[in-house]
Amino acid sequence: MKSAVETLNPTRVRLTVEVPFEELKDSLDAAYKKINQQVTVKGFRKGKIPARVIDQRFGRGAVLEEAVNDALPKFYTDAVNEAELSVLGQPEVDITELKDGETLNFTAEVDIRPSIEIPDFSGIEVEVDAVEVTDEDVDKAVEELRERFASTAPVERAAEDGDVVTIDLQAKVDGEVLEDGVADGVSYTIGSGELLEGIDDAVKGVEAGGEATFTSELKGGSAAGKEAEVTVKVTQVAKRELPELDDEFAQLASEFDTIEELRADSRKRLENMKQYDQATQAQERVLEKLLELVEVPVPEKLLEDEVNTRKHNLEHHQLGQMGLDLAKYLEIQGKSEEEFDAETKEAAVKGIKTQFVLDELVKQEKLNVNQEELTEHLMRRAASSGMSPDQFAQAVVEGGQVPLLVGEVARGKALAVVVEKATVKDTNGEIIDLDDEEDEDTTEASAEETPAESAEEKTEG
Repeated sequence: MKSAVETLNPTRVRLTVEVPFEELKDSLDAAYKKINQQVTVKGFRKGKIPARVIDQRFGRGAVLEEAVNDALPKFYTDAVNEAELSVLGQPEVDITELKDGETLNFTAEVDIRPSIEIPDFSGIEVEVDAVEVTDEDVDKAVEELRERFASTAPVERAAEDGDVVTIDLQAKVDGEVLEDGVADGVSYTIGSGELLEGIDDAVKGVEAGGEATFTSELKGGSAAGKEAEVTVKVTQVAKRELPELDDEFAQLASEFDTIEELRADSRKRLENMKQYDQATQAQERVLEKLLELVEVPVPEKLLEDEVNTRKHNLEHHQLGQMGLDLAKYLEIQGKSEEEFDAETKEAAVKGIKTQFVLDELVKQEKLNVNQEELTEHLMRRAASSGMSPDQFAQAVVEGGQVPLLVGEVARGKALAVVVEKATVKDTNGEIIDLDDEEDEDTTEASAEETPAESAEEKTEG
């Protein structure tokens, strides 16, 4: 086999491959064997039909077609490996010549990872928010904790903002009560915005035993998106009562004996969370600066696929779970379809560039991923997915996604190399040592993905 490579542009090549006919022998034998098992010829046992009879009865062309289809993937792969190409996606193959007993010639056009030159990035400087926790921040955190320990007591008066009402609901569309539009004994806090739009105004001023009717667009169920006439009956009005902020509350709501100890712990937790946010912000801004330094051509087909994948995931997974379609989502966001498409394309370009640049850094820095790092990453991803580590690991293995996870960890390590060499200052002009922050207890921070992890993954074809 002989092959040659023609560069069409920085992200696409054409392979020209010439295969001597004798190299098709194994595939021809396999083709005859396969056809033997599929056809019946009178006078011959199944599987024992001579090749000349198959040629006469079914045509030599059918055998050649079967053999070439079997052989092409191997010859293509050999040509890719010989040229040391890093290909993306599936090739467009064109058989240019097939002479029985002589030769097989074909071309294959395919996208490739572009060659990327990583410049010196040690001079990158970024600014991040300072870690500042005010008394007001602590007050808010303690108040939120206090809200969680609130109790309720029935009152004999009209419902007001902040009250907890017990209600029965009935929704009608076009005068017909919906099968899934009836709910009894629903507990609702007025002003929380957790139910239908318009319900707050409807129930305020209503006493137990009273009812009101209002119209609202249904967010889910069989009539999602339609206007419904909703009747709400109030069966109980209860006032929320907050506990006193004293040592007794501290002992009830935490492991601390005094309210001052509780406040001190709240301050520390807030500092840890803000340090985590600061580190994430540093990663994002360093990555942006790095991408500005590197020229990264993006394959058109890869970009098209990435944009389509992002739109599909949004429409059929995220929005579907919320009972929304794309049109309604854009209306809520106040965006046109053109603006949405532009933003999606911009995010896709950034994701692809991020992966290319960090993958190049992984090679340049000779970074490896050990089992401990992979396990730790798997645990984080499992937590963010809502699955148990065992369930997530099983899904990853069965889906053949282990290499993707390894790639995510490696890219995270590559970004860490850049961040380590960058100068990070806060808004007060203080230089931030992110290594020190990583040693802090950030268990209260959410297991969000790093910028390197959140870049959309693409498998190599």
